[in-house]
Amino acid sequence: MSNDKNVGMEYLRVVISRFNALKANAERALEQLQSDHIHWSLNKESNSITVIVQHMSGNMLSWWTDFLNSDGEKPNRNRDDEFVDSIQSMEELLQIWNRGWRVFLDALQALTGADLLKIVHIRNEPHTVMEAIERQMSHYSYHVGQIVFIAKQLKSDAWSTLSIPRGAPPIKG
Repeated sequence: MSNDKNVGMEYLRVVISRFNALKANAERALEQLQSDHIHWSLNKESNSITVIVQHMSGNMLSWWTDFLNSDGEKPNRNRDDEFVDSIQSMEELLQIWNRGWRVFLDALQALTGADLLKIVHIRNEPHTVMEAIERQMSHYSYHVGQIVFIAKQLKSDAWSTLSIPRGAPPIKG
């Protein structure tokens, strides 16, 4: 049993590190933008960065507040409102972004290895805690990818890469 707890804690350490890296990548993309960029969308069916941030934060606040004890889809969440661009500035966007991530990461950090196989509900559907975490890894990666893609398109040649630049020599180790 002790080994299972160690494996569980290692899993939590790894996913928390991965989520923090995901958050940092999006933030490095956002740092490259001007305030008016956050409202850009390709067309009326596409989401702007503000909408993506509102949705991610709304999801985090709903699903990860009282995570182990109540359904992730809280009755006070108005998901449709998350898809209406109502953010006024980059400062407001970052406040909303950080509020969601704080709730989410605090909930993850409060978990123990023994929690990973507990059952939680999301929209009345049972998930193990580990399954819920992995579901969010997929969901948040998808949306961070959208943020980075939009930012990269808007910055074009002025884009500063978030990873290894093309033509860089291979890392020897």
